[in-house]
Amino acid sequence: MNIEFYIDELVLHGFAQGDRYLISAAVEQELARLFAERGAPSLLGGSSDFSRLDGGAFEVTPGTKPAAIGAQVAKAVYGGVNQRI
Repeated sequence: MNIEFYIDELVLHGFAQGDRYLISAAVEQELARLFAERGAPSLLGGSSDFSRLDGGAFEVTPGTKPAAIGAQVAKAVYGGVNQRI
C-alpha cells in the first residue's frame, strides 16, 4: 500500500532562509519513517484530504541543526494527521 502525502506550503517562522531546503528534506524523510514504522491505520480505509492542518508549536534551541528541526516538524505534522482522523 502506498500513502501519498503532499504538503503544498509549510510555514515556519524564525529560521534562516538558507535552511529551508534542509528542513524540508528532513521533514520528508522523517514523515516517511513515521508512516513506515507507525503506519496510519485510520487512513487505510479511504481518502483523507486536509485543506489545512495545524501541527501546533514547538520550541527550538538556538543552534539546532536543520535536520533536527525537520524531524520535530514531521512529528508535529504526523501527530496532527492522527488527531484529525
